[in-house]
Amino acid sequence: MKLKIFIVVAHENWICDRLAKEWNDFFKTVDDPYEADIIWIMSPYIWRTVPIELLKKKIICTTIHHITPWKFTKDSFRDFLDRDNFVDCYHVPCEKTKESVKKLTKKQIFVNPFWVNQKLWYHIDKAQARKDLGLAEDEFVVGSFQRDTEGSDLKTPKLEKGPDIFCDIIENLATQKENLSILLSGFRRQYVINRLKKADIKYYYYEKTDFETLNKLYNSLDLYVVSSRCEGGPQAIVEAAATKTPIVSTDVGLAKAILSDKSIFSPSSSLGTPDVDYAYDRVLELMTPQGFEPFVSFFMNKLKEKNENY
Repeated sequence: MKLKIFIVVAHENWICDRLAKEWNDFFKTVDDPYEADIIWIMSPYIWRTVPIELLKKKIICTTIHHITPWKFTKDSFRDFLDRDNFVDCYHVPCEKTKESVKKLTKKQIFVNPFWVNQKLWYHIDKAQARKDLGLAEDEFVVGSFQRDTEGSDLKTPKLEKGPDIFCDIIENLATQKENLSILLSGFRRQYVINRLKKADIKYYYYEKTDFETLNKLYNSLDLYVVSSRCEGGPQAIVEAAATKTPIVSTDVGLAKAILSDKSIFSPSSSLGTPDVDYAYDRVLELMTPQGFEPFVSFFMNKLKEKNENY
């Protein structure tokens, strides 16, 4: 039985666009949703772009990455319920999101982190990475590769990403390390950049970069900091783990699934201690192509269930 899956993404240069491409490149799935057995809505907020007849006819799986409590309004709740009428099952990347989603639906919830493309994320020599990027060997380089500013005004911090927490951490580190520099990547980094400028902290900014360069950015770091308040991942956790980049994180999303307890910190406590080997060992099972297998198994079972019910 061949899986015929059509993935719905927003095409806005988000992580889902890359994940959908990786899946489609590996499995050569269908380009036409009408030919699919399963429609996987990976960008849940655009579910209404799927024709109503397909929502009623096909197996509908929706990924809920995370639910941000202070952004989950009455309208958000109504939209969730409207979509839930058509959804056969949900995918979530972590247990924390499952706990949020199961309060809203009785539908099946499949918990599994997204895969990690080992052709993109792998360890290389740190000294060589720094040489290629023009970074000095004696710099203590801390990384953050994400979006941290709301798109509406490019000034307001995206609080779920914790850019204010990140800057507090960096400003404290600046009092301890004379050679501190910050390596940023990703769109909408205005909040952090403005804070770094105000604190007179050295930084490098790669707004848009290719994956080869981004892999070098990870490998050049002394530390990657995830300071988020609410996440489904973030994918930076598994990417840092795969590149053997020292990483610490707040207790969000995938953190406890990948990182050791000593690498998870509270904003009100000390920063935590990276454990590269622990994280790398935990991320191995997510590496492609092995990382696809739980999804294939889940979708095959859903298709089998549907066929048996006919």
